[in-house]
Amino acid sequence: MRTGLEGKTALVTGASRGIGKAIATALAAEGANVVLSSRKQEALDEVAKEIGTAHPGAGILAKAAHVGHADEAAAAVDAAVAEFGGLDILVNNAGTNPYYGPMAEIEPAAAAKTVEVNQFAIVQWTQLALRASMAERGGSVINIASVGGMITEHGIGYYNATKAAVIHLSRQFAMELAPKVRVNCIAPGLVKTHLARALWEPNEAQISKHMPLARLGEPEDIAHAAVFLAGDVSSWMTGQTMVVDGGATIRASVA
Repeated sequence: MRTGLEGKTALVTGASRGIGKAIATALAAEGANVVLSSRKQEALDEVAKEIGTAHPGAGILAKAAHVGHADEAAAAVDAAVAEFGGLDILVNNAGTNPYYGPMAEIEPAAAAKTVEVNQFAIVQWTQLALRASMAERGGSVINIASVGGMITEHGIGYYNATKAAVIHLSRQFAMELAPKVRVNCIAPGLVKTHLARALWEPNEAQISKHMPLARLGEPEDIAHAAVFLAGDVSSWMTGQTMVVDGGATIRASVA
């Protein structure tokens, strides 16, 4: 199945590791030019070199930016357009979770940071992509949420609240930007990433035993979904949330 991504340009936030790195790599493998963004230039340069070696036909640009800082975000989008002539795909992947505990005890600073990175950054980067390129030439926006945005959990309730907002923001943007720009969302389950280490690393085997597909997710599992949503094969999809969770949300309740 042809994705139609060859020659397109994608910008991926949070691209220095984990899900973002996997998505960037998968898009490059399909022939897309990829702009990598995260906070640290050195880490991005290493990923750019790795992807460029594996997929020499793809154009790669590494541009550091704090996802929540408007001026740095604008510079990253401008760099993408200057380097490749436009922007066709935006993957809002960067996320953070500075607090673990009951929502009744979260401090304002931690709450504000979580909203800045997980929620408002999606609005900000989408606005920038539209003004720079997508309003004229169209495109696809993919937002990375979480199945946590659909359920309740101990410890990460405020993080999950921002991910619930991501799901709704995706639907709202999809309604506002159609038919020119498609906006979809991916809700990963428990994936083996650095951000989620505290949730899976101590008891991976035990958690996997209770998963319908008997394993935790890998970043590449989410990358495959992103390639689908970015490309032509999903051209009649917008405003949707794809759950990629190994079946976690269909587990039977305890009798």
